[in-house]
Amino acid sequence: MDSLKSRLSQVKTTRWIRFGVVSLILFAFILWIGNPWLAFVWLLLIDIYLTGYIPWTWWKKSKDRTTRVVMGWVDAIVYALVLVYIIFAFIGQNYKIPSSSLEKSLLVGDYLWVNKTLYGPRVPQTPLHFPLAQHTLPVVNTKSYIEHPQLAYHRLPGLRQVQRGDIVVFNYPQGDTVALKIQNPDYYQICHELRKKGVADPAAYIRENKAEFGDVVWRPVDRRENYVKRAIGLPGERLRIVRDEIYINGKKIAQPTNVQFNYIIPVSGVIDPEKWHDLGVRADDYGTGPIEHPVAGFRFYDVPLTADMKAQVEKWPEVIGPLQRESESGLYDLGDMWPLGANYGWTRPDMGEFWIPQRGVTLHLTANNLPLYERAIRVYEGNDLQVRDGKIYINGNRTDYYTFKMDYYWMMGDNRDRSADSRYWGLVPEDHIVGSPGLVLISLDEERGLFDGKMRWRRIFADPNPDAGKWQ
Repeated sequence: MDSLKSRLSQVKTTRWIRFGVVSLILFAFILWIGNPWLAFVWLLLIDIYLTGYIPWTWWKKSKDRTTRVVMGWVDAIVYALVLVYIIFAFIGQNYKIPSSSLEKSLLVGDYLWVNKTLYGPRVPQTPLHFPLAQHTLPVVNTKSYIEHPQLAYHRLPGLRQVQRGDIVVFNYPQGDTVALKIQNPDYYQICHELRKKGVADPAAYIRENKAEFGDVVWRPVDRRENYVKRAIGLPGERLRIVRDEIYINGKKIAQPTNVQFNYIIPVSGVIDPEKWHDLGVRADDYGTGPIEHPVAGFRFYDVPLTADMKAQVEKWPEVIGPLQRESESGLYDLGDMWPLGANYGWTRPDMGEFWIPQRGVTLHLTANNLPLYERAIRVYEGNDLQVRDGKIYINGNRTDYYTFKMDYYWMMGDNRDRSADSRYWGLVPEDHIVGSPGLVLISLDEERGLFDGKMRWRRIFADPNPDAGKWQ
């Protein structure tokens, strides 16, 4: 005790003040997090600022200059990583737009600041992870996280709930199981296609053909790939899609200002790439030249256009006929829609009405609607669900009802025919929500050179969601 009193008596007033400020911050953080176990960190603060029993800065007194230099760098790096970890986990993080699903609101090459405080930050479910990587460390190509311990889902209070029209960053719902060599389409879509080809056990087939599919890994919720889409359907609502128009609770809602659809554009020849670029169409979208379709009987481009872009294209001299929606042309298979294998007859532009689950609401389960909610009940909410002799069993109990534990959302891209969204993989649970883009930090045109318009200057610090509040 005398030793302790002696040590405390030697602590300068300024150090006591710093200790008090840091302690207040720590306990405010603990109250916010709601995890009293973090109070043990306070014991470390006592030693760091006051008692000094542990020689935290032993290296500063070393006579070896190399030791002092190396440990100085280690100290700075550790401090920076801890700070970055806290910022990325609870405040926000950067995110790069990888695809054109939200053109023209968000462009490929946009680097965003994603605000996690808007909806409330999630407490990391895999707390032991490298702060600068989502799930894989670059170069070494190994996991960036340790699977254990895993914490239960808990979201801190935010400024508001997800609203219709919000652009939302979230973890990919079907990203729990991943075939590393083929991640698009996802594992479940691959299994579906293999079943259509007559493969009885797709999972075993994928494991046995590692050269083609790679290792199959499982990822926790917060380590799954990040996606960004627009929130269209909210918890408790009924949603339907009729000829690309969206109906919520029976009422048609407005489309985003920059909504795009694929159009069949009949042409007399090749259109200059610069003409496409000036219009705002990426090379990936217009391709290398007109398509020679075996059924169409004419050459055409299949390109996503807004209403304004469509009006411009119609005036081009190379266009030799009226433009037609790809979904109405009959030239393409519109693909299998969610839920895979349910045989509802739904297509990309037309989906029947269904209810979006809401926390605390009980749903009557039937053989007809079970495919819509099976994954939510079994995977997202962690129940054992089985169907035996036409009867539903949840956690071993026979039942026709289920009360949802979480809110769910329906997410779609503005580039409707070039967007992998809820129409293909279904509902987004609340524990997958990461945040909302708050700012475009920088925007780079990947199709341009450094001195040829690569930097999109007008998009720096731009609002990533000019349609915010349109549907409210």
